[in-house]
Amino acid sequence: MSDNLIEIHDLSFAYGKRLVLKGIDLTARRGQVIAIMGISGGGKTTLLRLIGGSLKATSGVLKVDGVDMSGLDRDALYQLRRRMGMLFQFGALFTDMSVFDNVAFPLREHTDLPEEMIRDLVLMKLNAVGLRGAHDLLPSELSGGMARRVALARAIALEPSLILYDEPFAGLDPISLGVTGNLIRRLTDTLGVTSIVVTHDIQESLRMVDYVYFVSEGVIAAQGTPDELRASTEPFVHQFVHGEENGPVPFHYPAPPYADELELAAC
Repeated sequence: MSDNLIEIHDLSFAYGKRLVLKGIDLTARRGQVIAIMGISGGGKTTLLRLIGGSLKATSGVLKVDGVDMSGLDRDALYQLRRRMGMLFQFGALFTDMSVFDNVAFPLREHTDLPEEMIRDLVLMKLNAVGLRGAHDLLPSELSGGMARRVALARAIALEPSLILYDEPFAGLDPISLGVTGNLIRRLTDTLGVTSIVVTHDIQESLRMVDYVYFVSEGVIAAQGTPDELRASTEPFVHQFVHGEENGPVPFHYPAPPYADELELAAC
């Protein structure tokens, strides 16, 4: 069994004629937390969807747990997805189900376990995210941070080997953000899973991930450990890590010189 749960080589993807990803190389070892960062529209979420099998690469190789995703039929893809967990942005809980039933849903859908065992497993997962006492609540009764933690309990219900996170820190207050980051790190270490996190939150991510890939304009613009990226003098990385206005990513949308436009307006 390879140490790498995910292996991506020279992967490209296009929506019609528009090339979104261009020659991506990425690996993720078992038990690692990997962050995929970059500006909006750079291809991060597309890459996450390719790993999850929602999209198929235009060219290149993408393997999950040694399985080439390009050769899977529908049944084989669904079998592989049972070994994946997904935390959607803002949780995506079923609004008419209780917390308990949200977490129980994948167990009832994909297993033949008796209800007594499902109950024990659901309470175990909720306990892991600190919300066993909230099992009877509805999603409308939860804070944003609590909803994200319930969604995380649901994501680990089938004990996956890979968990995909789409902007897990979006919209959270500083306390909930820190709690969610700690949970991702702790669950990755405890369960021995691989976690792929698409995020814009630099400071929280650099605190808890093992490795970072920066995606810009469809390519891997930079990569490295958190310490390597903090110390990087590469202009794009430095601008992104430190949130600077001036750099390779411009503040101003392309336009004619301002003085020229003022002169034209005066004529």
